[in-house]
Amino acid sequence: MRSNLRKSSIGAAIAIGTAIAGVMVYSPSRAGVLDFLEHKSPATAQTQAAAPSDQVMNPAPLLAPTQAPNYRAIVRQWGPAVVGITVDGTRKTAWGDSGGNNPGNDPFFQFFRGLPGFQSHMPHTLEQPFHGLGSGFIISSDGLILTNAHVVRDASEVTVKLADRREMKAKVLGADPATDIAVLRINASGLPTVKFGDPNSLQVGDYVLAIGAPFGFDQSATAGIVSAKGRSLPGDAYVPFIQTDAAVNPGNSGGPLFDAAGNVVGINAQIYSQTGGYQGLSFAIPIDVALHTKDQIVATGHASHARLGVAVQDLNQGLAESFGLSRPDGALISGVDPKSPAAAAGLKPGDVITQVDGMPIERAGDLSNRIGMNAPGARVTLKIWRDHSTREIAAKLALAEPESLQQAATEGEGHGQLGLALRPLTREERSAAGVDHGLVVEDAAGPAARAGMQPGDVVLGINGQPANSIEQVRNVVRDHPKTVALLIERDGQKIFVPVQLG
Repeated sequence: MRSNLRKSSIGAAIAIGTAIAGVMVYSPSRAGVLDFLEHKSPATAQTQAAAPSDQVMNPAPLLAPTQAPNYRAIVRQWGPAVVGITVDGTRKTAWGDSGGNNPGNDPFFQFFRGLPGFQSHMPHTLEQPFHGLGSGFIISSDGLILTNAHVVRDASEVTVKLADRREMKAKVLGADPATDIAVLRINASGLPTVKFGDPNSLQVGDYVLAIGAPFGFDQSATAGIVSAKGRSLPGDAYVPFIQTDAAVNPGNSGGPLFDAAGNVVGINAQIYSQTGGYQGLSFAIPIDVALHTKDQIVATGHASHARLGVAVQDLNQGLAESFGLSRPDGALISGVDPKSPAAAAGLKPGDVITQVDGMPIERAGDLSNRIGMNAPGARVTLKIWRDHSTREIAAKLALAEPESLQQAATEGEGHGQLGLALRPLTREERSAAGVDHGLVVEDAAGPAARAGMQPGDVVLGINGQPANSIEQVRNVVRDHPKTVALLIERDGQKIFVPVQLG
């Protein structure tokens, strides 16, 4: 979905020959980004499913802490509505100029190179076929199905396999990469459907059950508990994920997550893994987010999201103290698009958004979700913290374009002097960067280095004020604050870095 974010559908088994899109895999071995793993799926893999029944929002009844859910009853009653999804299509593959990526070394090239019209001078990209597997579930008896957008990405043909082993061609009514939700339609009637629960009523420790087709093993049920709520993951600004420890693997993508009463509360979408397989951390899209997107797709064929036009990051204790906050709650604005609703409303870097329309914002992800789920053109009231006081600002939201909402996070610790060697930006550097002030980091040591500062970073502000000169920075440090917050620009992104001075 983003520059180094790659998605892999949880829907494929491993075999030579066909690549599949599966679940999104968050891999700490790749500097904390989502890896889009290309899994291989066996040509004979079966991908049915089974699952639920009605579709009315039905909060789950409370269960005694010692009372375990009847998983057998849940699978038996709602399993028939879970389906397997098979997708076929083509994707562009880049050819390298040398080494293992040279087309001359590729078996595909070797096989076809002798055919008439197949020239040795290949283009840099080639359309290659893929075969993918995933899961989904029926939400209306006339054939409406929910799954993940990444399951059907680039698909030219989508086949749904029902629990009774019937297979039907499906039409993709629409897909929304921002929330990773897609809606399918099959030509059928009298189908079993699921019923919906309220993800807001879930608590950490509650029982959950996932049904899907991991690695092509259709109708597989796995159980666990809710591990956390409201998780924000890189590249998914709109979704407050439900984290569970239910085993979810490639092939489960798009399948339902049930609560203890058999209500669907989420759609299994991502895993956090160093291996590409399940390692105890699974993430589901809350069903209310999915239904909001589904309603738009059914009505218009696409989903739209609102945009405020800020880059935000989480606060930590050091940043909170530098801005005079007693708790690290809120979304810290690190950048404002000059042609955005945020700019028009007067928001600026260093503001901390603590509420949207009276709803508290504890993390940056809360803001992204609250704004993104609004309709473009909606008006919101923001409560912000600026200059050690609270104020309210009204903003009219715009239509979000892909990549318009960004999140960044950083942590820092240390003590002692700042530890930065700085120089002013030259006129040419200011012009190239599109700024009228700033200081270039020539070297970083001590607290600044421990906070993550690097040579080449551009310091744009300190403690909410523009960094216009080295003397200004010295004056701030000379006051011996416990922590300073540096607004820096690195690789085109603006983030706040807290530096503890001790």
